[in-house]
Order: sequence, then C-alpha cells, then structure tokens
Amino acid sequence: MQKNIILLIGGPGTGKSSILNELKDKGFCCYPEISREITLEAQKNGIDQLFLEQPLLFSQLLLEGRQKQHQEATQEADKTVFIDRGLPDILAYMHFAKQDYPEHFTTSCQDHRYTKIFMLAPWEEIYVIDDARYETYEQALDVHQHIVDTYKSFGYDPIEVPRDTIENRTAYILNAIQNEL
Repeated sequence: MQKNIILLIGGPGTGKSSILNELKDKGFCCYPEISREITLEAQKNGIDQLFLEQPLLFSQLLLEGRQKQHQEATQEADKTVFIDRGLPDILAYMHFAKQDYPEHFTTSCQDHRYTKIFMLAPWEEIYVIDDARYETYEQALDVHQHIVDTYKSFGYDPIEVPRDTIENRTAYILNAIQNEL
C-alpha cells in the first residue's frame, strides 16, 4: 500500500494545529507538532525558550522527534497520515536564527520524504503569541518565508491553502487529495 504522509507547514500561528484537529475529528490519523512539547518540557526545567538559548540542542531534539514521527507514520495502518510540520522546518528555523547545523540535518531531510505539502500563509487576524510561541507577527512572516524556501530547496512544491474557516480549509485539503485517500 502506498503511504501518503502529508504535511501542514507555514509560519507560526497560521492555523495548522486547528486544521489538524479538524482532520482528527474526521477520523484521519494525525501527528501533532512536537516542538511545543520540547519547549514546555524545557520550561519545566527553567529554560524559557530552549530554541533561543540553545538552538542546536533544541533542533537536535526536534530532529530526533520528527524522524520518529516519520518512521511511525510509515508503519501506520492508515493509508494517509497528516503531520503538523516536517524535518525541513528545522533547517528553516536554523536559517531564520542564522545558526549553523551538522550535515546530518540535511541528510535527514533528504532521507525522510513526504507525499504532499500544504502551506498555510501568515494571517495576522488569527496570530496569537502564547507560552510556546515567542515570535512577533513580523518575525512569523520571516520564518514563513524561510520555511517555504527550505521546502522548495528539497524539491517540494507546497500547495497554498486559502484563508477561510477551519472547516473550509480542511475541505480544501481533502479535496486536493481525494484521489489518494
């Protein structure tokens, strides 16, 4: 069976998690964003923003977690798995922070491929800063551009999801993959 591993990407606060929750409510297999877990765990240990304080450590933890998600997705009984962010996001954030990273980060992005990429553009009206999201809206715009550029550098052609209600954005994604479900 051909496995469809589909990503939702975009800068922070673009509605990825809300759409993923809607897909989950519709019965689809969905994997949440894991950077929030890493950030909240570091905060329990007294580090407010691990990515800002130790970007390489944060990114290595994220790399390991996303590799595990990808591997688990390939083993799922479901034909289609939706994931909130993928491995190239890690490189995009490192580019945003002007940080160097080991070659195995790039190799991992080349080795772990995704079937389709749906991109959600920044949307100021829904953007909110919270305990794990520290970027201003202007920084979110910059992060978003790094994300799009990084995915394109790995040969992906992200499909832009129009701004609309969560239900309509979810329907747009499902319509775009209906022949693969």
